[in-house]
Amino acid sequence: MAEAGSRETLSTDVLIVGAGPSGLAAAIRCKQRHPTLSVTVVEKAAEVGGHILSGAVMDPSGLDALIPEWRLQGAPVGPDVTSDTYHFLTGSADFALPHWAMPPQLKTPDGVIVSLGNLVRWLGEQAAELGVDIFPMTAAVDVLGGGNGPVRGIITGDLGRDAAGNPKPGFAEGVAIEARYTLIAEGARGSLAKTIIADYRLEQQPQKYGLGIKEIWQLPADRHQPGKVDHYLGFPLDNATAGGGFVYHAEDRKLYVGLVTYLDYADPTLSPFDEFQRFKAHKSVAPLLAGATRISYGARAVTAGGWQSIPTLAFAGGGLIGCAAGFMNAPRLKAIHNAILSGIGAADAVAAAIAAGRQHDVIADLQERVLQTGIGEELRAVRNVKPLWSRLGTVLGALAGGLDLWVSALLGRSLLGTLPHAKPDYAGLLPKGLLPARSYDRPDGKLSFDRASSVYLANLAHEEDQPLHLKLTDPAVPVRDNLPKYGEPAPLYCPAGVYEMADEGGKPVFRIRAANCVHCKTCDIKDPAQNITWVPPEGGSGPNYSGM
Repeated sequence: MAEAGSRETLSTDVLIVGAGPSGLAAAIRCKQRHPTLSVTVVEKAAEVGGHILSGAVMDPSGLDALIPEWRLQGAPVGPDVTSDTYHFLTGSADFALPHWAMPPQLKTPDGVIVSLGNLVRWLGEQAAELGVDIFPMTAAVDVLGGGNGPVRGIITGDLGRDAAGNPKPGFAEGVAIEARYTLIAEGARGSLAKTIIADYRLEQQPQKYGLGIKEIWQLPADRHQPGKVDHYLGFPLDNATAGGGFVYHAEDRKLYVGLVTYLDYADPTLSPFDEFQRFKAHKSVAPLLAGATRISYGARAVTAGGWQSIPTLAFAGGGLIGCAAGFMNAPRLKAIHNAILSGIGAADAVAAAIAAGRQHDVIADLQERVLQTGIGEELRAVRNVKPLWSRLGTVLGALAGGLDLWVSALLGRSLLGTLPHAKPDYAGLLPKGLLPARSYDRPDGKLSFDRASSVYLANLAHEEDQPLHLKLTDPAVPVRDNLPKYGEPAPLYCPAGVYEMADEGGKPVFRIRAANCVHCKTCDIKDPAQNITWVPPEGGSGPNYSGM
């Protein structure tokens, strides 16, 4: 938290950090209901949607609530879901689960396959038409305020500093943006949300996370089945490692292929990136990709804690929305609708407070307004699935979770009450040597690939000569502590080749290639020493995803 000092200061009624589905929904709702409010959205990507990555099969209920005529207004969505099959994979077999056996909480009536990046760009256009001011290439690096006082806005990052922090030619100092209320919509593990949750003691239980890795492939026409959706449990992940894969047949002969690995895994030699390569080699997936062309790659963290991990949403001067608040339904692998609904609920709460002449205080009914949009009921219904999975492993956890969902559907309540999340994800990592070390095959360049060629497809743009945005609290920790205890897992859990253990003169050295960063924030979550802090680089830096 910092004061504006000598920076230029701008003012607005409502300030929203992050132009994702929750942030833009909040902006649109504010202007729909209260056209005279000034609403400002800042976005760190070079353009709206540039950092957006999702599966994605969308539950349309959120968009229905925000813009009922979204289809008629030209929202860029793909095909309606025609089939949705859950599979359990072993190394050599594929067991498709009958649709009737799936608990109703896991089904998505009227599901639509979408590129969330394209949808968010369209939402940005709708917001701009309503008079919302949207500023891309603008990284929010700190909250505006002092001491233990309220959040009064944000401070944006400087542009044009070199790696040592000195101004370069064309340097532009960041500005302060003051607002009556500030909504944090940065997505999972955002830097401001992390700070605010800690400073205002908003956490209820530890948030849980997964790392989602996704590729887009262009299919031959004879292999494309628009609307076909498949979800996978089991292979390539072992029984002790939670997660699952997905394959979605989207529009224009595109196939979305991905794997989510939950970050509470114990094995320090596990590499989510390489597990994804193994997933694509399974006999149920590989034939789809034969003769196809890989055109995009990306990765990002997703929240998985659900009901138990929802923090207190309101703080003095604003609130948390979207995945910054952890509204993803992990068992159902759905978040877009809840992100939009949270933006709607928060916007109504903020607008009512402003109409009453208030500012910078705690909006006491914000939490209730957000959860009453349907988010609370949905997440509470599936609250025990992730804890059961963590405790019992994939096979027994999935069976127990499915049984709990069916009991809840039939009786209206879970017989298990509410199971807590035991610990944060980083605390689950075991020292090396306690589990057999994993090894991975070299990529074949056809189905499996290395990190370098994959990151190339993320369209990264990072100015090399800028301050490092991956901060080490103690630079000695990787070699002194993590290497002997865990084998330093950062090069393995990072899906972008940012971290490397090298040898210089016979001594191990920890290197950071920040220009490779795809902003997934896995390092900030999984580092066992909690020594790495991700902060935004210069505005406009990072991936520039297309159609993700």
